[in-house]
Amino acid sequence: MKKKKSKEDDGKNHNQNHPQQQQQQAAVWKGFASGSLGAMASGAVTHPIDLVKVRMQLYGECASSALGSSSSSSSSSSNVKPPGMFRTGAMVLGKEGAFGLYKGLSASLLRQATFIGTKFGTYDVLKATMRKYNNGGDNVKEDESLPFYQFVACGIGAGAMGAVVGNPADLAMVRMQADGRLPEHLRRNYTNGLNAMFRVAKDEGVFALWRGSGPTVNRAMIVTASQMAVYDKSKNTILEVAPSLGNGLVTQTMASFAAGVVAALTSNPIDLAKSRLMSMKADEKTGKMPYAGTFDCLIKTVRSEGVGALYKGLVPTTARQVPLNVVRFVSVEYFKKFFEKF
Repeated sequence: MKKKKSKEDDGKNHNQNHPQQQQQQAAVWKGFASGSLGAMASGAVTHPIDLVKVRMQLYGECASSALGSSSSSSSSSSNVKPPGMFRTGAMVLGKEGAFGLYKGLSASLLRQATFIGTKFGTYDVLKATMRKYNNGGDNVKEDESLPFYQFVACGIGAGAMGAVVGNPADLAMVRMQADGRLPEHLRRNYTNGLNAMFRVAKDEGVFALWRGSGPTVNRAMIVTASQMAVYDKSKNTILEVAPSLGNGLVTQTMASFAAGVVAALTSNPIDLAKSRLMSMKADEKTGKMPYAGTFDCLIKTVRSEGVGALYKGLVPTTARQVPLNVVRFVSVEYFKKFFEKF
C-alpha cells in the first residue's frame, strides 16, 4: 500500500509540476514579445529626438577628414560652438524637410524589436533565475523583489545579450540618421533598415555589421543596468511608501522618469563614441579609419574638443530617455498584462 501511495504521490507531483513548467516556458516568450512591442512603440514616438541627438554627437568630430576636409578646417570647426538641440532640429527640418526627422525609422523599429526585445526578455529570465537561486531552487512569485545589486547584475547581462543581437540594426539606424549631414557624393542613401544591413554585409563584409559593437555592448550594459535596476527599485520603493497607488500608470510613470534620467547621465559618453564609430568613413587619402575603438574615440574627442564634448547631445539624450522610458516601460507593462490572457 505504501509503495502504491508513493507512486500515486509521484504522479500527482509530476502532474502538478508539468503545468507550472509550461507556464514558466510560456513566460519566456511573453517577456520577449512584450519587450519588442513596447520598445517599438516608444522608438516610433522618440525617433526625431534620437536623430537630433546623433547629429549633435557627430558635430565637430575629429573624423571630419573622412568627409574630405583638411586637418586645419577640422581643428577650426572644433572651436565653433555646436548648435543646440532646437537649432539642430531646425537645421534638419530646413535642409531635409519633416521626413528628415524620421530618417532611419525602419532601422530603428528593427533595432527596437531585436535589441530591446532581447534585452527585456533576457532581463526577465535572469531575474527569475536569480529569485530561484535566492530561494534555494524553489519557484517564487514573479513580482518578488531582489536586492538592488542583483537587479544591476541582471541588467548588465541582459544589456550585453541585447547589444550583440541588435548591433546590425543599430548600426543601420545610426548610418541612416547621419546620412543627411554628409555631402551628396558621400551619402549612402540606404532605402530602409534591411537594405542598409544587406549593403553593409555585401560591401564591407558580414562582420562590419558588428562594427561599434564594443561601445554598443558597453553602453547597453551601463544603460540597462541603470535603467532596469532603477526602474524596478523605484517601483518597489513607491509601492512600499504609497501602497495605495498600486502598480498602475502613476507608479510606472514615476519609476520610468527616474530610470530615464539616470540612463541618460550614465550612457552619454559611450553613446557618443558609438555614434562616431558607426558613422565613420575611411580617410580618402590614407584609407585609415579615424578611430581604433571606444577608448581611442573618447580620448581623441577629449583632446580635440575638450571633456565637455563627451556630453554633446546630453539634452536631447535626456529629452529622449525620459519619454522613451515612460512609453517603453508603461507599454511593456501593458503588453505583459495583455499576454497573461494567453
